[in-house]
Amino acid sequence: MITRRHFISNSGKFLVLSSMGNSFLFSKNHYSRDSSGEYPFNLGIAGYTFINFDIDFSLKMMNKVNVHYLCIKDFHLPYDSNDEQIATFKAKLKNAGVIGYAVGPIGSEISIDKAFKYAQRVGVKLITGIPALSDLPVINEKVKEYDIKYAIHNHGPDEKNYTDATAVYNLVKDLDPRIGLCLDIGHNMRFGSDPVSDMEKYAQKIFDIHLKDVTSASKEGRACELGRGIINIADFVRMLKKVGYRGCCSIEYEKDMDDPLAGIAESVGYFKGVCDGLMVKKTLSYADSKN
Repeated sequence: MITRRHFISNSGKFLVLSSMGNSFLFSKNHYSRDSSGEYPFNLGIAGYTFINFDIDFSLKMMNKVNVHYLCIKDFHLPYDSNDEQIATFKAKLKNAGVIGYAVGPIGSEISIDKAFKYAQRVGVKLITGIPALSDLPVINEKVKEYDIKYAIHNHGPDEKNYTDATAVYNLVKDLDPRIGLCLDIGHNMRFGSDPVSDMEKYAQKIFDIHLKDVTSASKEGRACELGRGIINIADFVRMLKKVGYRGCCSIEYEKDMDDPLAGIAESVGYFKGVCDGLMVKKTLSYADSKN
């Protein structure tokens, strides 16, 4: 089992690896995988993390922590942006080496039709959302019309309809296969549901993941840096590997949101270090076979 103490004791190894321009863990394509391609999921950041910062400063923070996938929020790219504004925004991402892979979460602040048109104009194939229950039939038709996936974000004990992965799954299991889950592992745990077992049960319906740790499995649980809370991140990474998850794992950092860089960096480093630690044995075995 990889504990926080074990990770810290090996942090020197990780810092050497992360200083490489093209490490074996995170390739130039920013995939979290080893040389055999066993870890094909991407590491990203959920845009809500940067609610207090403009897009330029947010992109600088992303580059500082070497993360290159962003779920776009409307405070960075408003829903009513015109084509020129969207083009300018996308150019900023490209110049920063960042890919906008999804938009959202989008709530009831705009219509479902407008949400899909927005995603289409931005050029993404995934919307994360917290829709009204009455909008599910409309979403079921829009995913067919636009061929854009829609992932409902669970929100723990703070949201009565979409508390955890099970609640969302039960609502979408009979809908179009392009409707699924954005699994927020922190909120899932705050509701008392295990994100590891839920990842296994609902893998085929999980299109996006928000990574955060929490202090307790209760409504009073607070978000914290990965590895400082009660979620077993190593077991979660093992499950991602087991089910063959190929989407994005986006850190959503909600602590110290006025000054988040240190916490984001710690969470990114911990997650990468856990992935690295899970591959150390195999890597050493391969190296031994070459001697």
